[in-house]
Amino acid sequence: MRISLSPIRMDAGLVVSKLGDVLTINGETFDFSGLPDGATIPAGEVPCEWIVGPVERVDGDLRLTLILPYGYNAPVERRHPDPIVDPADGLLVFPGDQP
Repeated sequence: MRISLSPIRMDAGLVVSKLGDVLTINGETFDFSGLPDGATIPAGEVPCEWIVGPVERVDGDLRLTLILPYGYNAPVERRHPDPIVDPADGLLVFPGDQP
């Protein structure tokens, strides 16, 4: 799984947990396990305000982009984050979050 992050200045909170290809985003579950290799869900088709752009499976890996909210005086790594690649199952820790 590769989760790209699109940082946006906002005070909203984002809590994401992962279990295989299932993401729970702020309490709402999205199961991408049925997305076959080479397939794409077009941008805007997933009913989640936090997922921007398409969701696709490339060479077996799920790829998507999440909005990453950041507050006033957020650290540089939060405002200019690297993608999260192959995260472990469980609660995701975003750049700038305390583990």
